[in-house]
Amino acid sequence: MPSTRRPTYRGGANASGSNAPGSNASGGGSRPPSGGTGTDVISASKNAADPAGGTAQHPQHPHSTPSPLENVAGKVLTFPEPKGKRRRRIVLSTIGIVAVLMAGIVAAAVYSPVLALRTVSVAGTKLLNPDQVQAALAPLQGKPLPQVSEEEVTALLKPLVQVKDVTVTALPPSTLQVRVTERIPVALVKQGQTFQLVDVDGVQLSTTTDAAAVALPVIDGGSGTLPKDLFQAITAVLGALPADVLARLSNASAASADAVELKLVDGQTIVWGNAGEKELKARVLSALLKVPADPKNPVKVYDVSVPRHPVTR
Repeated sequence: MPSTRRPTYRGGANASGSNAPGSNASGGGSRPPSGGTGTDVISASKNAADPAGGTAQHPQHPHSTPSPLENVAGKVLTFPEPKGKRRRRIVLSTIGIVAVLMAGIVAAAVYSPVLALRTVSVAGTKLLNPDQVQAALAPLQGKPLPQVSEEEVTALLKPLVQVKDVTVTALPPSTLQVRVTERIPVALVKQGQTFQLVDVDGVQLSTTTDAAAVALPVIDGGSGTLPKDLFQAITAVLGALPADVLARLSNASAASADAVELKLVDGQTIVWGNAGEKELKARVLSALLKVPADPKNPVKVYDVSVPRHPVTR
């Protein structure tokens, strides 16, 4: 282990730099004897202790750099933020800003007077006049299009019994397109001198005094009101017929719910039976009516009450 002692110089009485007597100024004389008081001696010693007993502190060099730990007292060390945490913070901040901007855009669109309703376009009406639909939707005028719902339009059109369904499309900046699906009339119900145009559910769609002007069969209720079960049986049958067959009917009647009969404009009778298997019966009847007539053996009755075994006579 290397020694901790370090060499020091102790000068004699002439340590100030003057030569001792008898010394050669040029350095060429003889060396003075050992132990002489005028001779410099090299010795090793430990650091001298200060009077208080501690080790003497050597003054720090004015240009030396202090240790990093010397000024730690009273200060908080900061460490770099982890990349993952910083990335998440940036993403969350971006999402928040985008959400605020989108909310502002949506609010501007919903309440902007630029999108106020000014025009109602109506399509799909036959029984109704487009003006009737537009008049029913008048309360929506001036309302922003994003605030107009299909439920609200349906509620306003409910008093118009001819409307079965409705589809609404917004056409910015100020047009609302309303496509109406009307109820399909299937018969005229005779009530005295007037005829009620009804659909398969028995909903009265309109009235007329000229049955010949409407190519639909007539349900004759007689002097009284047709029983509900008979009426529903007849309308169910009529609702299953294709349009070309329905146009060839002159009237419909029912002695009971299981005995529905139809009359063609040519005077031929259709024995339908009950309302069961009405779709199959309608297809069979349509096929029979397309068979060319035989002048020598004309058909007077088409019996489709048993659709898998139809009979003509």
